[in-house]
Amino acid sequence: MDEALFTTFVEFYNKGDLAQNGWKPHVYTTAVKNVCDKCGVEITKDNIISRSKTFDKHYSIISKMLATSGFGWDWTKIRISVDSDAVWDDYINVKWKKRMKHRKMRQRSK
Repeated sequence: MDEALFTTFVEFYNKGDLAQNGWKPHVYTTAVKNVCDKCGVEITKDNIISRSKTFDKHYSIISKMLATSGFGWDWTKIRISVDSDAVWDDYINVKWKKRMKHRKMRQRSK
C-alpha cells in the first residue's frame, strides 16, 4: 500500500501538484484509486491524509538521524547505516533522556 501511495505522491510532486497545505484534491482521488487498484484495499481520503502525516513524522526522524554524526544512508540496502554500536547507543540514550524529561514535565503540569 505504501509503495502505491508513494508512487502517486512522487508523480504528482514532480508535476507540481502541491497546494499550500498539502496536496491538491485530485491527487487524493488518484491516490485512493491507485491504492484500491494495486492493493485491493478500500481506503478514503482521510486514510491517505493520516498515512501522509505518518510519512512526515518518519521523514523528520530520518532526516534528523542523517544529520547526526555517525549516521549515513546505505544505497545498496536502502536503509540507514550506523558507524558503530556506540553511536547508536548514544543516540538512544539522548532520545530516552529527552523523552523522560518531557514526560516528567507533562506530569507536573497536570
